[in-house]
Amino acid sequence: MEDISSFDLVLFGGSGDLAMRKLLPALYNRHRNNDLPEQGRIIAVARQQMEREEYITLVREHCQRYLKARYNEETFASFAHRLQYLPLDANSPADYAKLKQLLEDNPGKERAFFLSTSSELFSAICTQLAAQGLAGNGARVVLEKPLGHDLKSSKKINDAVTRVFGEAQIFRIDHYLGKEPVQNLMALRFGNALFEPMWERTWVRDVQITIAEDVGIERRADFYDRTGALRDVLQNHLLQLLCIIAMEPPSSIDADAVRDEKLKVVRALAPFESPADVAARTVRGQYRAGAVAGQPVPGYLEESGVPEHSGTETFVALKTWINNWRWSGVPFYLRTGKRMQQRLAEIVINFHNIPHSIFPQGSSPLQGNRLVIELQPEEGLKLYLMAKRPGDKLTLKPVYLNLDFSDHFPEEPMDAYERLLTDVLRGRLTLFMRRDELDAAWAWCDPILQGWEAIGDKPKPYAAGTWGPAAASALVAKDGSVWHEES
Repeated sequence: MEDISSFDLVLFGGSGDLAMRKLLPALYNRHRNNDLPEQGRIIAVARQQMEREEYITLVREHCQRYLKARYNEETFASFAHRLQYLPLDANSPADYAKLKQLLEDNPGKERAFFLSTSSELFSAICTQLAAQGLAGNGARVVLEKPLGHDLKSSKKINDAVTRVFGEAQIFRIDHYLGKEPVQNLMALRFGNALFEPMWERTWVRDVQITIAEDVGIERRADFYDRTGALRDVLQNHLLQLLCIIAMEPPSSIDADAVRDEKLKVVRALAPFESPADVAARTVRGQYRAGAVAGQPVPGYLEESGVPEHSGTETFVALKTWINNWRWSGVPFYLRTGKRMQQRLAEIVINFHNIPHSIFPQGSSPLQGNRLVIELQPEEGLKLYLMAKRPGDKLTLKPVYLNLDFSDHFPEEPMDAYERLLTDVLRGRLTLFMRRDELDAAWAWCDPILQGWEAIGDKPKPYAAGTWGPAAASALVAKDGSVWHEES
């Protein structure tokens, strides 16, 4: 690995779902590609009492399940040499003393602590690490989302962590920032001159950002019912995509140069000034029974573990603006939901229509040009244009230019956690959220949550396998627009 000769990565919650499903398979892939230094250890700590060999067997089972064709037994055998396991109670000083002894067996390494636990434990873990002298200048701590459920709780968590670790040591993960397509947004924005002259209010009519999932809550009822779509996706993933699309060019790719510009976008978002404003500019939804990909699926209230009368939203759409010179007056529509028609993440830039048509009747209705940036399930760009129909009449129809990145980059893409974990070990902060950015995001979202509570807003039902409540279509129709898939 670049500039790193050795490391110790300590995974708190090392036997949990995130570690088994994402973190350890990601580290296996980096090991398989020879992107980890030979002298590098992965130390999993968790409450469960088990021996190292038991833990390795558990990791093997999950790597086989999630890596599928990329799994190789010989490669895993060499990867397993990196793995250590230590039973640890997050509140037990004696257990942290054992961790200290294990870490000091091989001093001088890059040291990172990944807190894949409930955020309620972050304070206790950091305090115990400091008490053992493990949180010095060379150490790093990784905080997995969600960081709190509102601004107040987020500040409390961050206050506890920053009493132990300096801001430059804290890596707040939003895994969406590690995705290859999101990285390509930076290249599109700042590696090409083609769109920059049109990337502002004179040419852009509106911007739509969608993250849709066709799955339900996937046995996460306890977490999801306390969280909801706004906290789970909009407050972080959607706002991060908005920042990258809307921010000014940074002076460099350095962490603070990029994060300074993202922060300016969040601070310029039009605030929600009253419960009535929240009612007018947001739509909450909750899926009912329906069909996805031709298969019947239950409604949210029928999911195992969901309270009978839960008012948690599984869908949210909203309208906002960015109050600066580049974007003044341009509507930004954000939307996310569970159990929607398909798995999809995309950004749609709708340009203004031409001011006057010179073409005869018989043409298709003239449509404004549109740039669609596809993030998942496939990565690509589509540019929608009007073109002449073949024949002797000058009539037009809409067409699009299609760039599929897989045609140009056949190599296997890097998983988001692969990139983020290696950036942690390298000490690169660009793809991680700074505290002031997180505070600004919560400060903008809190009035939405408070507005819903003040007006007693109930999620509007929508059938699983659709694009959400009809009210979401009405939200954009007020401005004479439609969601991309409805056009």
